[in-house]
Amino acid sequence: MLARVAAAAVLGIDAYLVDVEADIASGLPSFATVGLPHGAVREGRERVASAIQNAGLLFPQQRITVNLAPADIRKDGSALDLPVALAVLAASGQLRAEALVGVVACGELALDGALRPVRGALSMALAARDAGAVAVILPSGNVREAAVVEGLDVRGADSLAAVLRHLDGGPALVRAAVDVAALFDVPCLGDVDFAEVKGQGHAKRALEVAAAGGHNVLMVGPPGSGKTMLARRLPTILPRMELVEALETTRIHSVAGLLPLGEALITRRPFRAPHHTISDAGLVGGGAVPRPGEVSLAHGGVLFLDELPEFHSNVLEALRQPLEDGVVTVSRAASTLTYPARLLLVAAMNPCPCGHFGDAVRPCLCRPEEVRRYRRRVSGPLLDRIDLHVEVPAVRLEDLGGAAAGEPSAAVRERVDRARLLQRERLAGRAGIHANAHMGPRDVRRHCALTEGAEAVLRSAVTRLGLSARAYHRVLRVARTVADLAGAARIEAAHVSEAVQYR
Repeated sequence: MLARVAAAAVLGIDAYLVDVEADIASGLPSFATVGLPHGAVREGRERVASAIQNAGLLFPQQRITVNLAPADIRKDGSALDLPVALAVLAASGQLRAEALVGVVACGELALDGALRPVRGALSMALAARDAGAVAVILPSGNVREAAVVEGLDVRGADSLAAVLRHLDGGPALVRAAVDVAALFDVPCLGDVDFAEVKGQGHAKRALEVAAAGGHNVLMVGPPGSGKTMLARRLPTILPRMELVEALETTRIHSVAGLLPLGEALITRRPFRAPHHTISDAGLVGGGAVPRPGEVSLAHGGVLFLDELPEFHSNVLEALRQPLEDGVVTVSRAASTLTYPARLLLVAAMNPCPCGHFGDAVRPCLCRPEEVRRYRRRVSGPLLDRIDLHVEVPAVRLEDLGGAAAGEPSAAVRERVDRARLLQRERLAGRAGIHANAHMGPRDVRRHCALTEGAEAVLRSAVTRLGLSARAYHRVLRVARTVADLAGAARIEAAHVSEAVQYR
């Protein structure tokens, strides 16, 4: 007898429907899974057999063949355990096949029949809705993230037996519901605040410009000057996430297995700070089974690279394409996957190996060649992709001890929100472009009109500093952000001057 159950599998951060077919025929007992099963999918037949028996049902002692269509795409992960078990039970006559029509089932089975959470539940729910499914059955730990998908009946279960009772007309599984609007009402500010940073007015202004326009930042200063402290407070002045951004960020974290159990949606911008020993695959994504890297996990938020020259050169060079394109493409023999990587990069470094080059109080102990070698660890093409280069000097004692509290994050974020609103209105017709830093050359020509004085300042800066074409456009984008913070329609000389000083 043949039975079919709809399921879903993850490919990159997207998901696609899988048609699970189970056929039971006479012959010696066997259990074969075809359709390019890999890893956990191939091992799932052992979990399915034990779960069915321990749930008090009969596991057919016949020849069982399970096909996973489409058969030309490799299947990985444990989410196909539940649909395979349901297909086997339907094929053996222990479950009505009509009850499975329009239902997508996903979940990992324990040996005792319990259901365990899986990765990528949000992507699976979106794929099920787009394919016209009526309902989706998931482990209870995944229902909140799937319930944010509108127009889909999401049910959570703790065991295979509970799913069977629901499908046979017994006690129904509770339908999950999430108030998406309430998720965004939670305050975005965390335990840190800009008001805690003493002094460093220039660096604070640079981070405000970075947050307002989505620009990358490099902070250079001696140890203990507050670079890490400033970077960790940058998310507190970023604008609130919109639903589209939150969905995409949540999908990435769900596929990576980093979404906290029971959490519905990531509504706070992520902050990722990998150690400098990270590999290139860990930073940009990849591996034998490709997974999102840190640049994708920071999508919509901040990626902080402390001690930038200490990262391996091949790791830093791998950042160049994601910073330019906003996506990461991982190519393997079996498939090519694309992960979003629209982030705000914040990097920090010392001016020299000892950290005191240029310090008026503490002398530098490094030889000139050591300083040059240390700075050459960060290539020019990578530095060219960082819009704001900011010096963060040592904090003066009078600022550290007696200075009043600085401006709070909430006040700074109000200005950032106003600037971002202007940018969203200006770029409303451009898909995937929400901030000045994302503008292409055509957008720069259209929206970065300069006054005569501003043009003169920019021409002088390009000639004097020898700026590249990329740096020229980046200066214009930063100047556009400075003008937005000031509420100016056109870019004036003062706006260009501030943008140039960050180069």
